[in-house]
Amino acid sequence: MNVTPPTAKISSVALKHNVQVIKQKAPNSKVIAVVKANAYGHGIEFVSSALDHLVDCFGVARLSEALSLRSKGIIKPILLLEGFFSAKDLPIIAVNNIQTVIHNQEQLDELKKAKLPNKIKVWLKIDTGMHRLGVELDQVEDFYQQLVNCPNVAEIGFVSHFSRADELMCDYTELQLERFLQVTQGKLGERSISASSGILFWPQAHLEWIRPGIIMYGISPNNTPAEIYGLTPVMTLTSSLIATRNHKKGEPVGYGGIWVSEKDTKIGVVAIGYGDGYPRDMPEGTPVYINGRKVPIVGRVSMDMLTVDLGTDSHDKVGDEVILWGKELPIEEIAAISGILSYELITKLTPRVLTEYID
Repeated sequence: MNVTPPTAKISSVALKHNVQVIKQKAPNSKVIAVVKANAYGHGIEFVSSALDHLVDCFGVARLSEALSLRSKGIIKPILLLEGFFSAKDLPIIAVNNIQTVIHNQEQLDELKKAKLPNKIKVWLKIDTGMHRLGVELDQVEDFYQQLVNCPNVAEIGFVSHFSRADELMCDYTELQLERFLQVTQGKLGERSISASSGILFWPQAHLEWIRPGIIMYGISPNNTPAEIYGLTPVMTLTSSLIATRNHKKGEPVGYGGIWVSEKDTKIGVVAIGYGDGYPRDMPEGTPVYINGRKVPIVGRVSMDMLTVDLGTDSHDKVGDEVILWGKELPIEEIAAISGILSYELITKLTPRVLTEYID
């Protein structure tokens, strides 16, 4: 018996392929590779090292993520996408050549008061319609002038974020883009508004900088299979069968007896559960991939294992590989069935899942 525990297999070849595809789609734009949340669960150190020569900048959400990149020898520009959280962060940002978003008056006031060892590049975040972070359209001129006159500012960029770019029949994205272009017109500074959906679906919004996130990892920002866009999954989540059992018609499986077999069959037990980050409320019938075919999950997902209906004539055995998602079973399919965003699926995996870097 040779059972492999839950493992996320991460492919550098797929990662680099996806970045090349992205650059082909936006050949005139520089690339901010978004590696927040441990590179969407793929390993921030591995991803940043693999892409260091392919991208122009890295985007993170927390200062700790930026400092982690610096500690691993990454010297490319790093952008704090949410800006700094405390005035005491500013000297650290300056010393480590980190760029920061400015999205509110409090951040601007702290920046103006700070005594820094060197000037820093800042990106003025503009609210064009997401209504989450960013200065209002009628505040942009005032913020811009204050940044121009701030002795701590070396360079200014402009950034915004689409809220409905994955809705191709909706004109809200065009409205946001129009607002962004109008409010930055005539101002000195490069612009970025396109994340993954903007890159794929709105070429007129590529501008000087793009910010690929989920598509860099070979996953579509909607539930359309990523292969349609030429992308390849970077992560394959696998585990193993740890038991196969004959199961009688009319008998339940798992906690609560929520599934009862309608026929005699064989049940497989897979070594993965919500303790590994695979959702407990994954609906019955969600597929996994075993020995060249899809089989459905039956019963409730447990902390350490889940059960699947292998079928009466199956010949699966203990130790056989089970793919939860990957090239053979796109994560977009799992997301569509479960109603759980692929973003959440890949970032909620726990440290108990082994990581295997391949290629």
